[in-house]
Amino acid sequence: MNKKLKKIIGITTSLVLSLCMLTGCSSSKSASSSTSSDASKNQSEKLPKEINVTYVKSPLNVPSILEKNDSLFDKEFKSDNISVKWSEITAGPDQTEALASGDIDFAHCLGGTSALIAASNGVDLKIIGTYSQAPKGFMLVTNDKSIKGPEDLKGKKIGGPKGTILHQVLVAALKEQKMTIKDVNFVDMQIPDAVTALSSGEIDCALVAGPSALQCLNSGSKKVCDGEGLVSGITVIAVNSDFAEKYPDLVKRFMKVHDETLDYMKDNYDDMISKVAKELDISEDDVKSLYEWYDFDDDIDDEEIKALYDTQDFLLENDMQQNKIKIEDYILDVD
Repeated sequence: MNKKLKKIIGITTSLVLSLCMLTGCSSSKSASSSTSSDASKNQSEKLPKEINVTYVKSPLNVPSILEKNDSLFDKEFKSDNISVKWSEITAGPDQTEALASGDIDFAHCLGGTSALIAASNGVDLKIIGTYSQAPKGFMLVTNDKSIKGPEDLKGKKIGGPKGTILHQVLVAALKEQKMTIKDVNFVDMQIPDAVTALSSGEIDCALVAGPSALQCLNSGSKKVCDGEGLVSGITVIAVNSDFAEKYPDLVKRFMKVHDETLDYMKDNYDDMISKVAKELDISEDDVKSLYEWYDFDDDIDDEEIKALYDTQDFLLENDMQQNKIKIEDYILDVD
């Protein structure tokens, strides 16, 4: 073979190899681009399109009022194309039922009593924070001058919501006087109905909280006792367990927004008071008075766990909870 032919063959071979390499690179880039696109698509598909949160503004749920009206969660999740839907489900059993069905992802202010009853009945929930503690905010009031304190409640007709913190306050107050719920005529009714019944004389004593308690006191009713020294008045933030397992980062970011809200409350007192007064349609002075009763620290430590165990004891003793649970199993640390 002459030198000229060898040169032609060499050039041809080089061209073929170059074309193969270019084609390979192009395929590799295409595959890489396709893989990246698929990963992005899969990540997007994994996120929910909507987060569902309960909105309970009363008695004085300041964080929820600010978070809803200032669209704080919406702003956090907007970049993920996730909308936030608030649902005014205020009764504890209704909230836990919605959690169980998956209609609600976060029960943003749930009574400790409701959380424990639901968990003991098999509702798959996790407690991710304390919402508030306000023993002073839950009280017994009366218009009966013969009632000076809890010791005078024997045989009296008392109205209030069963299975709640208020009910727990009543039982604890009676227990201190060596009485039980059987020593009074307890009528299960919601707070507004109890206020009306007290005013009309239908009941001797009402279980009230928040603005309703202040309304009664301002109208001349007398406080028999409140929950201080009797109960913690603990409410919690709970999440559907499946949601927490699927979207741990969203749960963490939810609590991050909540923590930022608590910081805002500390640094913007006057603005906070104004916004809450407008939402609850009460005076700013009333909000200031009520706010002193509340502790919104969301940490869960030994003290809060003990408060929940005390609540469980109350529920078990009064046949409102049948199965004892290990509370730590239902607490999820999202830090």
